[in-house]
Amino acid sequence: MNVAELARKLRVPINDLRDILPQVGFDIGRKAIKVDDVAASKIMQNWKMLLKQYQDKLSLAKASESKEEIVKAETAEQKEVKMGQFIAVRDFAHKLNLPVTKIQEELMKNGILTSLNERIDFDTAYIVAEDLGFKVIKEEAMEEEKKLFSDRLKELLIEKDKTKLLPRPPVVVVMGHVDHGKTKLLDAIRKTNIIDTEAGGITQHIGAYQAVKNNKPITFIDTPGHEAFTAMRSRGARVADIAILVVAADDGVKPQTLEAVKIIEQEKLPIIVAINKIDKPEANLDKTKQELSKINLIPEDWGGTTICVPISAKQNIGIDNLLEMILLVAEMHKDEIAANPERSAVGTIIEAHLDKGEGPVVTVLVQTGVLRNGDYLVIDDVVYGKVRAMKNFRNETIAEAVPSTPVKILGFKILPQVGDIAEAKLDIKGLEKKTKPHRMTEEKSFVSSTKKEENEDIPPIKDLNIILKADVFGSIEAIHESLEKIEHPEVKVNIIGQSLGNINEGDVIKAASENAIILGFHVQLPPAVEESARDKKVEIKTYKIIYELIDEVRDRLEKLLAPEKIRTVLGRMKVVKIYRTESKYMIVGGRVIDGRLELGAKASIMRKDLKIAEGKIDELQCAKQAVKEAQSGSECGVKFAGKPLIEEGDILEVYKEEIKARKLE
Repeated sequence: MNVAELARKLRVPINDLRDILPQVGFDIGRKAIKVDDVAASKIMQNWKMLLKQYQDKLSLAKASESKEEIVKAETAEQKEVKMGQFIAVRDFAHKLNLPVTKIQEELMKNGILTSLNERIDFDTAYIVAEDLGFKVIKEEAMEEEKKLFSDRLKELLIEKDKTKLLPRPPVVVVMGHVDHGKTKLLDAIRKTNIIDTEAGGITQHIGAYQAVKNNKPITFIDTPGHEAFTAMRSRGARVADIAILVVAADDGVKPQTLEAVKIIEQEKLPIIVAINKIDKPEANLDKTKQELSKINLIPEDWGGTTICVPISAKQNIGIDNLLEMILLVAEMHKDEIAANPERSAVGTIIEAHLDKGEGPVVTVLVQTGVLRNGDYLVIDDVVYGKVRAMKNFRNETIAEAVPSTPVKILGFKILPQVGDIAEAKLDIKGLEKKTKPHRMTEEKSFVSSTKKEENEDIPPIKDLNIILKADVFGSIEAIHESLEKIEHPEVKVNIIGQSLGNINEGDVIKAASENAIILGFHVQLPPAVEESARDKKVEIKTYKIIYELIDEVRDRLEKLLAPEKIRTVLGRMKVVKIYRTESKYMIVGGRVIDGRLELGAKASIMRKDLKIAEGKIDELQCAKQAVKEAQSGSECGVKFAGKPLIEEGDILEVYKEEIKARKLE
């Protein structure tokens, strides 16, 4: 039996099988291709027992190794290590003075699969280091970096000359517990208060949009819990001016409500509570307000300071009143919600993705100044591109964007990160130009292809970007081994991300930005993540059998291959006489010297073995009778549709072309 066939029947990677068999009495050799049928039969019959025998040996070896480590740990003084918010796995191993493989093994025990250069956060590093007997202290460097970033943003946004400050539209973020109606509320505002009251107004999901109340615009960050808000919060910066907390009147305060309140308080944002679903029979306003009071959000009508607005997003009740309250709160904080429209623009990246036709497409929320066509786009003193075109939330092309305007920008040479701060500059002398791709696109290509020199005749290499999720490390190894065997000079697989565990929102965001598909093996796809993937048009497929996953990749690679044109020569005719010449066709006579001529077939004009032009057999006659075919040796007349270049003595080479889908070898 073939060793690969045996491995497949036992559902174990072939390399693992070659490791296990010698340990349980079947030394078939590391390079063996086949195994004796009798031995194969014994292995299959006793596989469970053999596997347990191997695992017991492995456990004994590990126990012995662990004892040695314990002895070393007991004799050595507990080492104290310092680390920041993030650290590369290689650097982490160096700090602990341990092999990188040991660190990776510990990370795998915690369900985390990483490469040498991949970064892990402090919490993960803390757990692993503690398990290994190290005392971990958090460095203040990252906090200092966060403070420096926040200070830099404040420096960019704060205007020294207060006389130049003018009111700008407030930026509102909507937060709350799942299923309490955040999306419904945004939809209700979108449908009833969009400028010009467009039906179904906003089809361009550019991350934010504007509504108008009393001739005053209000900017909403579109997606509840939008990633820009999280990204900016992690870097100590603010992207919103006002927060709306949505609480369902029939459900009250829930865990995610508490989490949202905590975030809002950390950001020191003014808060408006929208008590939703008041149209439902089980709605209880008093009970909801009582629960809000317990978390220190005391409603105004109960003697507190928290603005509470009863609404029904579904029935469009109270929406106008909510918008009035937003304008009221904005007026109360008008000194903070202001900007200088005379200066160059500064804005926050709230969405960024790669588009096949447009390239990097970036949505910026302009926070101060005016962004104009032709402005250079600078992030951290590095030039990322130039504004080539701008579109507003209604997909209308605009020439400039004023403060608090969300705008989709074309012109970035490479993709920035969500949460980055972009500055507009007219003069870029002395600034670095960003030429390397964004780090998210620098992931390793696990399936390599033959490198080609530039040649118009050689088709360019096409990539299939994949994010791989699996239940265990062994599964990922097995999938990699199989994918590495798929080689073709025109197509390749790029595994741009891989990890253990269920598919999450982060995977979807990365797949959307990198035009990738997500393939899961023995993992779950939560409904919320599936819905997010549909919104972002990200394809996700999950599998229970590894070979089906590999077949899926092969099928997709084959679809990327340019179809093959098969040219079949049917016959040749020597032109004896030219009867008629027009601008788009000729009528000629001649003898079929080999093969046959077919009506409707393509034809090449051959002169001294050189192709002069191509056309088509539009009409075919033999003995003045219209025919569909003319056999070898017969004389016939032909109407040739094409450039009128035929001369007496030329050969018409008649052929058919078939388009055939290509397969990977």
